[in-house]
Amino acid sequence: MNSYVIGIDLGGTKICGALADLDGNILIKKTIATEANSGEEHILNRIISVIEDLKIEGKVEEGQLKSIGIGSPGPLDSVKGTIIEASNLPFKNFNLVNPISEKFNVPAYLQNDANVAALGEHLLGAGKGTNNMVYITVSTGIGGGAIINGKLYSGNTCNALEIGHTTIVPDGPRCNCGNYGCIEAVASGTAIAKRAKEAIERGEKTSLSSYENVTSFEVFKEEKNGDKVAKSILDEALNYLGIGIANVVNIFDPEMIVIGGGVSKGGDIVFDTVKKVVKERSLKAMGESCRIEPAKLGGDAGVSGAVALALSEIK
Repeated sequence: MNSYVIGIDLGGTKICGALADLDGNILIKKTIATEANSGEEHILNRIISVIEDLKIEGKVEEGQLKSIGIGSPGPLDSVKGTIIEASNLPFKNFNLVNPISEKFNVPAYLQNDANVAALGEHLLGAGKGTNNMVYITVSTGIGGGAIINGKLYSGNTCNALEIGHTTIVPDGPRCNCGNYGCIEAVASGTAIAKRAKEAIERGEKTSLSSYENVTSFEVFKEEKNGDKVAKSILDEALNYLGIGIANVVNIFDPEMIVIGGGVSKGGDIVFDTVKKVVKERSLKAMGESCRIEPAKLGGDAGVSGAVALALSEIK
């Protein structure tokens, strides 16, 4: 009899579910709107409907489903299965795991989305075969997850690896967390876009001013076209990112750093700059033995990671 797991990637705008076999091969995917404004119970019922649809479409019989993994924004308590709060979701100390586990009579597991993506890259993506790996996502914000001795490291409150909120520039710009000079405030996609808009407002001569709305995508595009302002912005941001990653190398001594998120798709300038800074700033033995690689799972990182979470709990 075949056995399966289900992974659920819960986001502020969409819920993506996947049915997979025990080798991690995704067989069926289903995505629906989260409808976050409708409240906690409504979202729970939306998740349940996705799981039911996956079971029906996959012809999953009683006893074949072994576990369910759920990735969600946090902070959360993965031991209790509770979402403490999430910026784009209405949950407040809401237990998501118990009703799902009871409904489907299988164990269910909850982890924050960055940890889930780290698990996905470790079991199914770029970090497959490593024993010590750190995943860093650089997008709207910056987050991460660590695999230590083959196991996900969650930390005391289940929210470890908030890399984006480590201080890089003590007197730097204010971060959304309330602190000043966090890596997220100086090296995320949001920070890159903000620097570009500030340059335009100052009247600097740049091709970026031709865009109605500037995001990090346009900054990378114009850097490739030779724009000096775009290059200066990226040089600064990616230097800060490299410093942050060098610190991670010195702390964790991993075999591999996997970088994902929208900024990681910026081309050679991203990885060339980060690798250069890490080589300069990390301790020699650790820096030379650590590979820095792009994430492989791309847009499927969340749901593949949720599948990996489900698999990691039954193997």
